[in-house]
Amino acid sequence: MIEPLFDYVIIDKDEEKTTTAGGLVIPDSQKEKPSTGTIVATGTGAIMENGIVTPMFVQVGDRVLFPKHAGKMIKVDDTDKLIIRQTDILGILR
Repeated sequence: MIEPLFDYVIIDKDEEKTTTAGGLVIPDSQKEKPSTGTIVATGTGAIMENGIVTPMFVQVGDRVLFPKHAGKMIKVDDTDKLIIRQTDILGILR
């Protein structure tokens, strides 16, 4: 497993649905909605100019909402994961 640095998080991205439960195909224009996923690893927090570390607001296991094209896809243990900054996360799904 990879341990992210600073305010980066590793997300196991949810699969995007291309059809509805009734079998209708979702058009590309509707696929531009934010994505969701589960956090699998977090860094320790961002380091400010004065040397103070700001704590992370998210933690491992949180389901989060983030922009569709945020971060970078990486391969960890033969699975695709997303690495993004905590500041790119739009919200925590409860």
